[in-house]
Amino acid sequence: MQKVILTGDRPTGRLHLGHYVGSLKNRVDMQNSGDFDEIFIMIADAQALTDNFANPKKVRDNVMEVALDYLACGIDPTKSHIFIQSEVRALTELTFYYMNLVTLSRLQRNPTVKNEIKLRNFETSIPVGFLNYPISQTADITGFKATHVPVGEDQLPMIEQAREIVRSFNNIYGDTLIEPTVVLPKNEVEQRLPGIDGKAKMSKSLGNCIYLSDDEDTITKKVMSMYTDPNHIKVSDPGQVEGNVVFTYLDVFATDADFAKYLPEYKNLDDLKKHYQQGGVGDVAIKKFLNNILQDILRPIRERRENLSQNIESVYNILKEGTKYAQQKCEKTLNEVKQAMKIDYFESDEFLKEMIDKYH
Repeated sequence: MQKVILTGDRPTGRLHLGHYVGSLKNRVDMQNSGDFDEIFIMIADAQALTDNFANPKKVRDNVMEVALDYLACGIDPTKSHIFIQSEVRALTELTFYYMNLVTLSRLQRNPTVKNEIKLRNFETSIPVGFLNYPISQTADITGFKATHVPVGEDQLPMIEQAREIVRSFNNIYGDTLIEPTVVLPKNEVEQRLPGIDGKAKMSKSLGNCIYLSDDEDTITKKVMSMYTDPNHIKVSDPGQVEGNVVFTYLDVFATDADFAKYLPEYKNLDDLKKHYQQGGVGDVAIKKFLNNILQDILRPIRERRENLSQNIESVYNILKEGTKYAQQKCEKTLNEVKQAMKIDYFESDEFLKEMIDKYH
């Protein structure tokens, strides 16, 4: 069996550092590992429309923003297929068939769906398309015969529901679809990078993001405004590391080489933490250190993004070619699904022969 990855993002805004840590960096590593036969990266515009249906321009305007972020981070179109979800129409038809395999109460019990409904204040009026998302996601996964799906921990209920749908289909119609395996980020912090304000998650809607395309001055301002230990008022005060967003980011990004380059008075992060906890290290100093690290990470991404934006036609063609390939791949799966369900009436002479035998 081929090893296939499906992953993607909703085009509701530019991608940020949370996306980079939680998925983009890992995607590039998997892409370059040689361990996978095919990688499909979806710009999920159809899914984004389920809660942006009154503002399609927002979704349309951000398709290219997301594509630029992908390419700038190292997604290689010769190794990965980047495509636009709504242009792969077979996904819609697969979703329609899978609807019969799920009850309404099961959808409503999905913890991820319940949380997203609450987040968007949909409790009293849930759009059917939004509630239908786990089924649509199953179509996305199975349409490409994905064996591996990289997600954050909060998406685990969605993948479990996809696995349930796959099992139901195969039990009824015969082994046709593949149950996907989850690929989680390497550590807990990467799964859910907090916002610069200390909130549980970096989020576009909360306005607590560092975007991959932010310029140097903007990054500096955001880092210097980060939430630290509110009781660490004077440099000499003992400081709290737990819950201190700057140290959370340093846990993710800081290396021993960064200390040698920017903070040589400390051997490593453990050494810095110990001194901060004892007192004698100011918040400004650790924020400047983090800022230097993030500038080094984001500068080449930003520069590649700016260069790519100078030739939008080439990015457009990458999307067009990736989508064309995705269409072909999903059409093949759709045909197999319809054959398994015995609704492929005109693909062969079998239906005609059955009717001849029945009526003659």
